[in-house]
Amino acid sequence: MIITVCLFLLFLLGFMGFALDLSRLFVVKTELQTAMDACALSAAQELDGLAGSIARSREAGETAANLNRVNLQSSAWVGTFTGDDVQVLTDSLNPATSDAEATYVRCEHTEPSVRLWLLHALGAFYDGNTTRFPPTHDVFASALATRMHAQSTCPLPLALRPKADGAGPPHYGYTPGEWITLLVCPGCGGNGYIGWANFNGSSSAADTRAYVEGRRCDIATGAELATPGVEASVAEAWNARFGIYRGSAGPEDPYMQPDYTGYIYTSTNWPSGRDALRGVTPAGAHPTAENFETKRRQFASCADTGTNMNGPNGCRTISGLSINSFNSVAVPGEGALDGHFQYGQSRRIALVPISVDYPGGHIDDWACMLMLQPMSLPPANVQLEYIGNASDLGSPCTTSGLPGGVAGPRVPVLVR
Repeated sequence: MIITVCLFLLFLLGFMGFALDLSRLFVVKTELQTAMDACALSAAQELDGLAGSIARSREAGETAANLNRVNLQSSAWVGTFTGDDVQVLTDSLNPATSDAEATYVRCEHTEPSVRLWLLHALGAFYDGNTTRFPPTHDVFASALATRMHAQSTCPLPLALRPKADGAGPPHYGYTPGEWITLLVCPGCGGNGYIGWANFNGSSSAADTRAYVEGRRCDIATGAELATPGVEASVAEAWNARFGIYRGSAGPEDPYMQPDYTGYIYTSTNWPSGRDALRGVTPAGAHPTAENFETKRRQFASCADTGTNMNGPNGCRTISGLSINSFNSVAVPGEGALDGHFQYGQSRRIALVPISVDYPGGHIDDWACMLMLQPMSLPPANVQLEYIGNASDLGSPCTTSGLPGGVAGPRVPVLVR
C-alpha cells in the first residue's frame, strides 16, 4: 500500500501541476492580453494624422498598458511596459515614419519568468531535468488596432442637407467653422439648411425628445428620416445640454445632464459668427467670451462664472436670447458640485445626419457639429457650428460610434 500510494502521489503531483501551474499561466496570459488590448485601443485613438500623433500614440499606449497589472495583479508590473513596445505602423503594417501615414498600432509584450512550482518539482523525479520541467515560463500577448468607420451613437434628431444642389462629400458645400441655422421660428426669415428629423420614420414629438435626451441611440447609415414638425416641445431636453433648466429639472437626471460648459455663442457675444469651437475671440466680443474649448476647461456656465439668467453677465444678457421660463442654471467652476464639473459630459459636440434628399430621404453621411445656442421660448432661430465630416481623422466626434459602419466617426477597433 505504501509503494502504491507513493506511486499514485507522483501521478497526483503531475495532475496538480498541470491544473495549478498551467492555470496560473492562463491567468497571466489573460491579464497580459487585457493590457495589450487597452494599449492598442488607446494608442489607435491618437492616430489622427496630425503632428505628433506617433509620439502621442506611444505615450497613450504605454499609459493604458501600465494601468492593467499583470502576473496575478503584481504591483511590480507597473512601469514594465514601455513605449518601445508600441509599434506604430502604416497600411501595409510597416513601421510608420511620418504622422500622416500612421494608421495601425501593435502592442506586444513578453512577460518573462512566470514562476512554476509543482511542475518544476516533478524534475526531481527525472534526475533534475530542468529542460523538461523548467522553473519558469514566458508568456506573450499581442494586439493590433486601427481606427475604422462606425455607425453613429446618439446623434441629434436633425438632418443636414447639402448647402447647394450637387454639393457632395466630405463637406457638402460647407466650410469648417461655419454657423448653420436650424430654422425653428416660423416667420423669422432666413434659410435653414438643417431641420428636425426622426430616425424611425415617425412624426412623434416624444420620439424627437427621446433622441435629444439620448434615450434612443444606435442609428445606422441608411436609416429612414421623417420630419416631425415639432420644435418647442423638445426645448427642455435641448437646453439641458447647456445646463439650463426649468421647474424641478436639474443636472442629476441622467438624461438631462449638461456639457462641461453651457456658455452660449450668438452674434451678440461672438460677432464674427464663426469658429466658436477653437477660434480666436473676435473684436467686439463680450468681455466674458472665449472659445468653446477654453470654456470647457473652465467649466463655465451660460452665465460664465455665475448662475443668474439676468444681470450684466447673466445668460440672457450675454447671449441676447430670451430663454423665457428657464430660470435655473447649472453651477460653474472646477471642483463645483451640482453643476458642469460634477455632472458634465461631452454633450454639445454631437453627430448630425446628412441627407442629400432631405426633407425625407435617408441618412447618407454624418457631420460633426457644435451646439451653439439653447432654444428660446418663444421660439427663435437656433444655430450650430459645422466642425467637419465626422469621418475626418481629427474630428472631435471620433469617440462616438459602434464599429462597423461605412460612414461616420472613426473609432479605435481591435483588428487582431
